[in-house]
Amino acid sequence: MSSWLPASPCTPGACAGHPGRSASAARAVLRLAAALALVLLAVAAAPPVRLLPARHRRALVRAWAAALVRSLGIRIAVHGAPGADGGRLIVANHISWLDVPLVAAVLPSRMLAKSEIGAWPVLGRLAARAGTLFIERDRIRALPRTVDTLAGALLAGDRVTVFPEGSTWCGRAQGPFRRAAFQAALDARVPVQPVRIAYRLADGDLAGAPAFVGDDPLTASLWRIARARGVRAEVRLLPRIPPGRHPARRELAAAAQRSVHGDAGRRRPLPAGAP
Repeated sequence: MSSWLPASPCTPGACAGHPGRSASAARAVLRLAAALALVLLAVAAAPPVRLLPARHRRALVRAWAAALVRSLGIRIAVHGAPGADGGRLIVANHISWLDVPLVAAVLPSRMLAKSEIGAWPVLGRLAARAGTLFIERDRIRALPRTVDTLAGALLAGDRVTVFPEGSTWCGRAQGPFRRAAFQAALDARVPVQPVRIAYRLADGDLAGAPAFVGDDPLTASLWRIARARGVRAEVRLLPRIPPGRHPARRELAAAAQRSVHGDAGRRRPLPAGAP
């Protein structure tokens, strides 16, 4: 792995435990079966859905993504309003692969994802059909082309979601925002929509089960999430940053980071054993 790639200190053993109640193995299997059925349905329905008008297409994507998250036993709470349509760069903190359908359940958009996801069985095909923009993270020379592609999508009126931390964090700690994607918003002169994601238990504490960190295998993450009970996913749509307020990407990225990480003082420290 290239030394310039972002990385987080979070590990599955230290950060992804579930202190709450657990579902039975039978219930977990049923949840996973329901989620798989929804994914296969989306793969089969993607070609005709893409032919629908944007408004109807987004409504279907929103309903499907919400059903996928809920099929795994996770409730969704949304704070804030999506606002008007039009091109915008959506930036969010990154905790789990669940963040992708969670954001889509609120603000359907094109995603920026690492190229390895395109090779995943079933999910990679679905991501490509959903208009995902892939980035080769190991090739820094490909970054300007990725920024140009992002700017083109924004100019075309698309919403594009990026996770500027560049890696997943457990939610108790956060990473700095990388600035490259913000250049695309400056070039396209579109607003930036900060989004704050959190997974919580009934008592309000942060839930560890959804965290997909370190060398955690996807299968282990799926099983851990399916077994967890009482997890609530929170999506907070924060005030948009209008184009022109910050003329340089460094300042724009810093402003978005302050907005998304604004409640860092309320977060608990990393569990004992985390580096």
